[in-house]
Amino acid sequence: MTHTFDPTIIREYDIRGNVGKNLNEADALALGKAFGTMVIRAGGKSIAVGYDGRTHSPMFEAALVKGLISTGANVVRIGLGPTPMLYFAAKDADAGIMVTGSHNPPDQNGFKMLMAKNLIGGGPIYGAAIKKLAEISAANDYVSGAGGVSVSDVSEAYITRMLQDYQGKLPQNVVWDCGNGAAGDIVTRLTQKLPGKHTLLFADIDGNFPNHHPDPSEPHNLIDLQRAVAANKADLGIAFDGDADRIGAIDGQGRILAGDQLLAIYAHEVLKTHPGAVIIADVKASQVLFDKVAELGGKPVMGKTGHSLIKVKMAETKSPLAGEMSGHMFFADKYYGYDDAIYSGVRLVSLVSASEKALAAWRDSLPQTINTPELRIPVDEARKFAVVDEVKLRLKKASAQVNDTDGVRVLTADGWWLLRASNTQAVLVARCESQTEAGLERLKALLREQLQASGLLCAI
Repeated sequence: MTHTFDPTIIREYDIRGNVGKNLNEADALALGKAFGTMVIRAGGKSIAVGYDGRTHSPMFEAALVKGLISTGANVVRIGLGPTPMLYFAAKDADAGIMVTGSHNPPDQNGFKMLMAKNLIGGGPIYGAAIKKLAEISAANDYVSGAGGVSVSDVSEAYITRMLQDYQGKLPQNVVWDCGNGAAGDIVTRLTQKLPGKHTLLFADIDGNFPNHHPDPSEPHNLIDLQRAVAANKADLGIAFDGDADRIGAIDGQGRILAGDQLLAIYAHEVLKTHPGAVIIADVKASQVLFDKVAELGGKPVMGKTGHSLIKVKMAETKSPLAGEMSGHMFFADKYYGYDDAIYSGVRLVSLVSASEKALAAWRDSLPQTINTPELRIPVDEARKFAVVDEVKLRLKKASAQVNDTDGVRVLTADGWWLLRASNTQAVLVARCESQTEAGLERLKALLREQLQASGLLCAI
């Protein structure tokens, strides 16, 4: 039978929707058939499958596996865990698919997919490839066969691999906030093998997220971690999103480190062993980051936001390190080039310990700018891209200095401001950065003016 997905769940990097509204069990079954078909036609056969801690993820995983098997694919079920563990397992398969709502609210869920690079169309599944899956389902263009199922517990191998790159000297006092997300079990077992003192918050996996929402890019979600760092007199704190592909960090003084600050700190270490290498950051990153990479002898590259797009750009440029303001960090230095927040946490603790320099001191060594946090402006899903196009057109008519790599990044004498459409949520994402408070206010006024011209009234 043909199956038509609600068009709003076909996203740029994944498939994601509201459970029981525009995403249901039938969608998971059809996706299994379509993705299995795509993998088989690309020359593959084995597909690793994992799922996160959301209450509906087991149901979706079961339907997905049923669909995959119907195409003749051999499914390796790795069970409950973080998305990076699925990526780790998929190294030994032809493809992988993860059931996860990532950092979104508890009533949402979705699917992230990838294929082995040696297959036709291999790599992260995004953009046109995701649309192709919808087309296969709508046309009932599935292959059929009798696939098989096996179960594989890769968790211990995954933990062992992460510990392999720990090179610390001084034991650290660290607080880890798992946010009741899929990282809980892995981080519990991992920290038992790391030197130092480790305090865990909300490590029990609970898809209702009863303590706080698991998105470390939102400052209010880090309040519990800040309190715990202070109470334990910890050296640093680390937080994860719901499926542990985004990292958040707090220094010993309770200050939040933005994604670009973390990337600048990681770049110090990586560029020592990869001199002159390309370091990639998304368009939301501070100019401080791009200047710091250049100062360290690296080649800073500004790329589009999105984990799939970053991975493709890394492969093109042979970059050993990339990152996003949202907390996605990608290590191809020693590791595999995918976004793994738990591994990034290990690397951060290792770096701080090996340098014998507190994370707070690392943060203070970076030039200080004045900026807004990542601003998220609610807008109708069908309208968000149109608003950015309208703003871009007005700016170009006004001869503004615009970088349109991803949305609009506008450079002025006061600094820069950014507006782009989120590919995962019904929001516009904005950010402003200046050297002075007065400059920041002028940038925010310019941003407000453009939003108002497109009919959006909001306080910034």
